[in-house]
Amino acid sequence: MTASHRGQSDEIAGSQMLTEMVRLRGALQTAALPLDLPGVAALREHRQEVIDQLEDYVIPRLMSMDAPLLAVVGGSTGAGKSTLVNTLVGHRVTTPGVLRPTTRSPVLVHHPDEGQWFGQDRMLPDLKRVSHPTNDHDCIQLVPTDSVPKGVAILDAPDVDSVEERNRILAGQLLSAADLWLFVTSAARYSDQVPWEYLKQAAERSTAVAIVLDRTPPDVVETVSGHLARMMAARGLKDSPLFGVAEGPVTDDGLLPLAHVAEIRGWLEALAADTVARSAIVQQTVGGSIRILTRRVYPIADAAEEQLIAIGDLATLVERQYEIVSKQQLTTTSDGTLLRGDLLTRWQEFVGSGELIRSLEAKVGFVRERLVNAIKGKPQQAERVAVAIETGLETLVVEHGEQAAARAAAAWRATPYGAQLVEVATEDLSRATRDLRRRADAEIQAWQAELQELVRSESGEARTSTRFLAVGVRGLAVTLAVVVLGGEQPPAAAADSLRLGARLLETVVGPGTAGMLRHRARESLEDRIRALLAGERNRYVAPADQWQLAPDAGEQLRAAARRVDDLRYAATMQKGTGGHL
Repeated sequence: MTASHRGQSDEIAGSQMLTEMVRLRGALQTAALPLDLPGVAALREHRQEVIDQLEDYVIPRLMSMDAPLLAVVGGSTGAGKSTLVNTLVGHRVTTPGVLRPTTRSPVLVHHPDEGQWFGQDRMLPDLKRVSHPTNDHDCIQLVPTDSVPKGVAILDAPDVDSVEERNRILAGQLLSAADLWLFVTSAARYSDQVPWEYLKQAAERSTAVAIVLDRTPPDVVETVSGHLARMMAARGLKDSPLFGVAEGPVTDDGLLPLAHVAEIRGWLEALAADTVARSAIVQQTVGGSIRILTRRVYPIADAAEEQLIAIGDLATLVERQYEIVSKQQLTTTSDGTLLRGDLLTRWQEFVGSGELIRSLEAKVGFVRERLVNAIKGKPQQAERVAVAIETGLETLVVEHGEQAAARAAAAWRATPYGAQLVEVATEDLSRATRDLRRRADAEIQAWQAELQELVRSESGEARTSTRFLAVGVRGLAVTLAVVVLGGEQPPAAAADSLRLGARLLETVVGPGTAGMLRHRARESLEDRIRALLAGERNRYVAPADQWQLAPDAGEQLRAAARRVDDLRYAATMQKGTGGHL
């Protein structure tokens, strides 16, 4: 393969990897972990760390592989990082802290011609760019200077073991965005545990590291360096450069004698001048970061699926409670329970003591006179029955909606993660929704309108009969509604008037049609009642929007990680002919 072909192959591979890393970030953002399941707290942190690493370093670096090498200077408290940076640059660019912890923004020093590589849309996009010193942790100070060679930029980071948590978090974030770590320690601090935890992470993900033993008395530099080198070898860093910087006088500008940092500066200048060496370091660090990131994705994918299982268990609890209440509610609408109070009174006024039925059954010679007497005032009375039906059903729906919500919330509160969701929900899940009464009213009115249409459309030739015209569509519709609500075994107080209602329907439209109308009216009422309660239940059983859970989040994460690993494997196979990552 020619050099030009290898370059084109690398460019395609880089573009493909960038695309897959963006897709991986999207899959991670979709895989929310809202439930407090065992062990989920650590996985939430891991998920956010992976997202941050993608956004702060991997994706920006893949978008600009030709950007200068970013060397982040980090390390222990009091190790002399700022003094080292000032001396490497040749003049003061960052202020050493006299008091601990030092609270200031990180400082990034770069050549003036390469400022475009460090804009807001590049690495560490969450940090605001400023050109002046500040104590704001959310800012990064950019310092352009000719003292830094093209091809390299130096970033002074907070202490990794600072007593201030925000400093430690920022230090970790900056080190994760580095192509190269210049890890600074001292003779007094080089065996501390915290810095070695960071160096262990660097070794695991193949991050390029150079260690600087700073602030060391000249007579012990060799001894301490030897011990430190053995510690590095034991921790997977045997190939990392180790520089010793002896103690020396510091000028008023915060600089050591140039001879003390000559070896480090020479090494950085050599890197700046060597495009191949810089590219190798970037490829090593990016590749190592990607390798570790995909490994960390699989436990997050498993956790996302566990969240879905837990959500399913919670949904089952809710469905069980709503099903219990739904059955109770449907029973109440068909056993005559509603035929009491105002509804029973209005209904009995409508049918009287059977006068209306007797009028309809009278011989032809008496029909006109009897009907006139029987239907006087009946239209108004039918309307009153309809209103009473509406009020009774509306109250029934709301009461059962409240009962179901209370039962479902109690079932959730019996589980640790369910209790959490009840507390953080945007509405009170232990109560019915505020608009249930309005929706119930609309459905019941629609049901009664449907009954009128059923009576009108299914009565056939009976519509032209004197009997039909005497009672009217509205009267027959409310009669149908009351008969449906009374059921087969109504309470004793309503039994006689319900029998009159059934006879009224059969007398006007015929027994067969009356039975069909009762069946269809009953089915329609049950469907509407179920739909109202299902709408309430959906606050629990359709949590995707509220809790940002995608049903295939786990598999999408694994698929995204596999695509990245496939690209890495392909690049490894091409290494001998120019492949990377």
